[in-house]
Amino acid sequence: MDLRQLVMVSSLREPIVDSLCNLFDIKVSFNDPGVGHFGLENAVLPVGTDFLEVVSPVEENTTAGRYLDRRSGDGGYMVIIQVDDFSEVQNTVKENNVTVVWESEHPEARAIHLHPKEMGGAILSLDWMNPKESWKWAGPNWDEFVNTSTIKRFVGVEIQSDDPEGMKSKWQSVLKISPEKVSDHKIDLDNTWIRFVEDKDGRGPGVSAFCLEANDNKSLKKKADDLGLLHQEDIFIGGVKFLLS
Repeated sequence: MDLRQLVMVSSLREPIVDSLCNLFDIKVSFNDPGVGHFGLENAVLPVGTDFLEVVSPVEENTTAGRYLDRRSGDGGYMVIIQVDDFSEVQNTVKENNVTVVWESEHPEARAIHLHPKEMGGAILSLDWMNPKESWKWAGPNWDEFVNTSTIKRFVGVEIQSDDPEGMKSKWQSVLKISPEKVSDHKIDLDNTWIRFVEDKDGRGPGVSAFCLEANDNKSLKKKADDLGLLHQEDIFIGGVKFLLS
């Protein structure tokens, strides 16, 4: 299992999408009409064979809107992990008594969203695709939009909490991660990682940083500075810190 899609939430979609496209030289492959079910609009942007998504409320009283209010602005929202065995994941979620708040039953794209209050920090989605290399949520021809000239892939995600150890233990149990893949506040997946850190900005639990593999860190930081996205040596877009590996 690995991170496959990371989701940001913003009160306005387009400014965040523009910043992501301008900095990372990526493009929108799909605006999914299905997210209208949640009172949202979105944009999905391929990062190699991974994906960034930006969602924004277009209706009153949405889960995303309440999240924006609770965390006082834009930020990270969802962590989507691709799994190899969907039935096994379903059983593990049940064993941990975690509530499934939404489920997709597409034969080519199974997914469950887990209750964010029970998991802490983010909506966790566990997704299975057939074929494995496909990704329904990014549109039928997402591979035509891939550009890895600036960034190649996801490396990891950071989630902040006032109890990082407790949150790590919960995620480790639900994801059924063996002890040898856990160190300090970090969980190693197959090729990516999830790290749980202290809430230092007072915004409460939430996804705080995405880590990406870039081709040239120095040039990318210079470009971020030119675009006004560099703050104290860190790249920030839409309330999320972008770490470079």
